[in-house]
Amino acid sequence: MGKPQNEEKKVDMVNTEEKEQLIGGEDFKKLYESTFKDLEEEKIVKGTVIDIRNKEVLVDIGYKSEGLIPLEEFRSGGIPKLGDVIEVYLEAKENDEGVVVLSKQKADKVLGWERIMASCKEGQTVDGRVCKKVKGGLMVDIGMEAFLPASQIDVKPLRDISLDQYLGKVYTFKVIKINLERRNVILSRRELLEEHRKEGRSKLLEQIKVGEVRKGIVKNVTDFGAFVDLNGIDGLLHITDMSWGRINHPSEILSVGNEVQVLILDFDKEKERVSLGLKQLQPSPWDKAEERYPVGKKVKGRVVNIVPYGGFIELEKGIEGLLHISELSWIKRINHPSEILKLDDEIEAVVLEIDPTNKKLSLGVKQTELNPWNVIAQKYPQGTRVKGLIRNLVAYGAFMEIEPGIDGLIHISDLSWTRKINHPSEVLKKGDEVEAVVLSVDAENKKVSLSVKELKEDPWVHLPEQYKPGEIIEGKVTKVTGFGAFVELEGGIEGLIHISQLTRRDFKKIEDVVKEGEGVKAIILRVEQAERRIALSMKDLEEMGASSKKSKA
Repeated sequence: MGKPQNEEKKVDMVNTEEKEQLIGGEDFKKLYESTFKDLEEEKIVKGTVIDIRNKEVLVDIGYKSEGLIPLEEFRSGGIPKLGDVIEVYLEAKENDEGVVVLSKQKADKVLGWERIMASCKEGQTVDGRVCKKVKGGLMVDIGMEAFLPASQIDVKPLRDISLDQYLGKVYTFKVIKINLERRNVILSRRELLEEHRKEGRSKLLEQIKVGEVRKGIVKNVTDFGAFVDLNGIDGLLHITDMSWGRINHPSEILSVGNEVQVLILDFDKEKERVSLGLKQLQPSPWDKAEERYPVGKKVKGRVVNIVPYGGFIELEKGIEGLLHISELSWIKRINHPSEILKLDDEIEAVVLEIDPTNKKLSLGVKQTELNPWNVIAQKYPQGTRVKGLIRNLVAYGAFMEIEPGIDGLIHISDLSWTRKINHPSEVLKKGDEVEAVVLSVDAENKKVSLSVKELKEDPWVHLPEQYKPGEIIEGKVTKVTGFGAFVELEGGIEGLIHISQLTRRDFKKIEDVVKEGEGVKAIILRVEQAERRIALSMKDLEEMGASSKKSKA
């Protein structure tokens, strides 16, 4: 049959004879001659280890029953031996089961606190072993458990610290606070490290020199570089000083905690700023680059970056050349380099210019092919008639495509012999097929000049013979301006009736006299062939009519 549920747990006690043998005759008698009344609860008492079991230690404090202490409470100070007299904390003379309640940990804490109070003050240093993790930091055994906040563990930020790495290790700490009421001690390892760093920084400030090589530890990695601890001073290793080759982020080369050899590039003692270099410890690939990449040489490289104005081509680690958008094609109209270039593509190019001092190299792709402009002048000599589509209109003229990639400019002044054109859109529109005459070819500047008016003979050559001063002509008003009216004559020639030559009558607006599109009669005042002007007068014609009427009268 099983044991009744309400049966009380019994502790296997050691008999009196065994106690006497363990403790010793005289000691046993002295212990039991003391009165039990002298034992006070919540006090430290002495007891003798009389049995060590798998999970418990049996301790006799001279009371009617022994106390059991979990074996784990002895871990920090070591497991006792049979017969050892130890100090324990008497929590209760009897519990509900009639057993003395003892604690080794509480005794250690009380005794440790008393020792700390006797020997330790705020600001002093103590040695201790990190024993466990708790919320917000670590507990350290310094003879009692003291609290080490996470913020006081190291000079590194908490996010960079794994607390597990400190467990079981012995360090020196600074006591920063003792709370008498709560009986706790707060420690700092960080303050000692900072003091050490300050001492190291003072020495380093006296010793550091530009151009020397120093060993350091990578403290932090950012988008623009890395901060390296030089034993007291943090130096900046900029991303541009990490490698001769292209890197996208410092983490491709360095990680927090890495030990690195760096070169002191610059040092400001007053501001305690240090600029560091890593790539400078290796030979520069630009040394003798002119010998490897002379102007005119064909080279192969990899596209590593594309920007609106071109692409960067890596020829070797640390040497990149700029392939400008204007050097991509002789004739293609390229709006963005990505129309031709793709990242990581291998391309062939020609070295156009190299400047090792400033580490600059210019490349061209179109130079690997024959320049079509070299034959354009031969293909389209002056006077050649060409046909093409109007590709674009601008304020000063129109661009006509002669052949794919080759445009010619028809200047606004070459659109008509006779008309005064303010904008090419008055006579042309985009997409029109037009015939023109080649005026000139400038292969070096990639320009072809065209003319539409040259398709016909210049009417002004024979105009003085056709129109003579004093003759009366008829025409249509094509344009009214603030200074007069333009009249189209035979053959598309335009003459101007100045505002002063409109009429003898008084008027407020020119439109009160003439309107655009209506026919008028006028007398030719003069023909200015060099300036291509014909001056007309309606006013003189009126006066001639008035004089004629008077004569008849």
